[in-house]
Amino acid sequence: MDSAGGIGRRRLLGLTAAGVVAAAAPVANADPVDCDIPPATRPGGAYDRYVAQLAAEGRFSGVVMLSHRGRTVLSRSYGLADRENGIRNHEGIAFSLSSAGKPFGAVAVLQLVQQGKLKLSDTVGTYLTGYAKEIADKVTIHHLLSGTSGTTSPDEDVQRVFQSREEVHAYYEQWARQSTPVDPPGTPTDHVAAEVQIPAQIVEAVSGQSYWDYVQDNIFRRCGMTGTGFFTRPQWLTDPHIAHPYMTLADGSQVDAVRHLDQGSPAPDVLGKNPGRAFIDAPGDGGFATAPDLVRFGQALFDGTLLDRPWADVLTGAKIPHGPTSFGAYSLPVHILNRQWVFGRAGANPGVAASWNIYPDTGWIGVTLGNSDGLPLQEMSVRESQAVTEASC
Repeated sequence: MDSAGGIGRRRLLGLTAAGVVAAAAPVANADPVDCDIPPATRPGGAYDRYVAQLAAEGRFSGVVMLSHRGRTVLSRSYGLADRENGIRNHEGIAFSLSSAGKPFGAVAVLQLVQQGKLKLSDTVGTYLTGYAKEIADKVTIHHLLSGTSGTTSPDEDVQRVFQSREEVHAYYEQWARQSTPVDPPGTPTDHVAAEVQIPAQIVEAVSGQSYWDYVQDNIFRRCGMTGTGFFTRPQWLTDPHIAHPYMTLADGSQVDAVRHLDQGSPAPDVLGKNPGRAFIDAPGDGGFATAPDLVRFGQALFDGTLLDRPWADVLTGAKIPHGPTSFGAYSLPVHILNRQWVFGRAGANPGVAASWNIYPDTGWIGVTLGNSDGLPLQEMSVRESQAVTEASC
């Protein structure tokens, strides 16, 4: 749930040629006079060359994809999803999302708001018990989704190896209830995990389903995200369509984190963590997705599949200023680049890197998914944005 590898939390939107599996799909009408397709986004363009160089240097293992108005412009896959069994990365491989999956929870909440089953102004205590009175009576769903609850959460037990969905659910339900108020509601917080867990509990209380099942039924299935889900550790170990996370140890070597639960990351931001220790990702967080499925999710956000357009605008509308051109929205940062909006989310964990960006003004969606440490996720997101927003004709 934390950022990794020195990537700033608020700035997260975020091998060789023989490792390429999926070639770029042809684009209808993508000829030299197609002004909708900047040259840097095309096969052989600046972004393609940049990613290929990263892979050749051993700094990228995973999948990148650029899609314009539903057409795949660029799709590249490098490295191995499972080194032990020689399974290559490709478009059909699902990668761990870490924090890049948090907006699924915000969409779930807004679906219930749209249906009139809850209100953004409702307080935590409207639906849940066991929270400190200051949180139950004063912190609203809006505060939680916008990262302004004024609360703090206890440290997680990163050494614990979970053995079932029920154990994960019980742990995080109790853990979130140990949150404490430190500032008045409305005060911006910094990546407080309970601001994700508590809305997930509210979704469960209102819908009568587990968070995992609600999102599977009402987001993944609606979008046709057939390669996406909240997979368990046994699935991670055995399903050839799920990328294994390659975590860097103190001596510089890399191990398959999910096969070496005794090992933890030495990186300061995620010290001691190992994503494989979670039997399933905590409610409100994570999940696994393929690159094409994240493109489907991005399209479904604005075509009425998931939310009526006004509620989609509520999701992505700027709430809290973070910088001159960057803002916090509901569970995702948004910013203005070259006079257009960019919406997206990134996440990182040991051996895990994920980012998806939506460019609603021009119809582009970019996805980066990786399964080894050392990937320069923030830099890749910047290069993607430069390629997508550059003038073409």
